[in-house]
Amino acid sequence: MARSLQRSGFNPDVAADLTQDAFVRVISKPPGQAAENHNPGAYLYRAARNLGINHKRREALIQTVPLDDEEAINVADPAPSPERIVYSRQCLVQTHQALSELPERTRQAFEMHRLGERTIAEVAEELGISTTRAWSLIRDAYRHLVLSVDVP
Repeated sequence: MARSLQRSGFNPDVAADLTQDAFVRVISKPPGQAAENHNPGAYLYRAARNLGINHKRREALIQTVPLDDEEAINVADPAPSPERIVYSRQCLVQTHQALSELPERTRQAFEMHRLGERTIAEVAEELGISTTRAWSLIRDAYRHLVLSVDVP
C-alpha cells in the first residue's frame, strides 16, 4: 500500500502515515451488509487513494517555505522567554498580595464572580446582599487590582 502511494508521488513518511490512516479507516468503518461482492483489498486501496487525494488538496492550500538547518535555528520559539516567566510570576505575586488586602466580603465576591464564574445575581444571593451591592464589591475589587498590580 505504501509503495503505491510512493509511486503516486508521496514521500515515504507521508505514504506510511496515509497507509496507517487507511487501515484505521477500513477497520473502524467497514462496508455495510449490502456489499455482497466486498473486496477488502480494493476497499483498502480506495480508502488510501482518497486519503492521498485529500492530502494533496490540503498541501495545495498551505504555503510552505523550505528551511535549511541554519534558518531553522533562528525560528522563534513559542515558549515564553525567561524574562516573561519572571514577569508573570511577579504579577501573580502582586495580584495575590492585592487580593489579600481587600476586605473579606469584597474578596469573596470577586473570587466567586471571577474565579468561580458565578453571575452577579448568584454572588448577591449567596452573600445575602443586593445585586447592586454585589456589583459594587466586585467593581471595587477590580479597581484595587488595577491600581495595585504593575502592568505595562
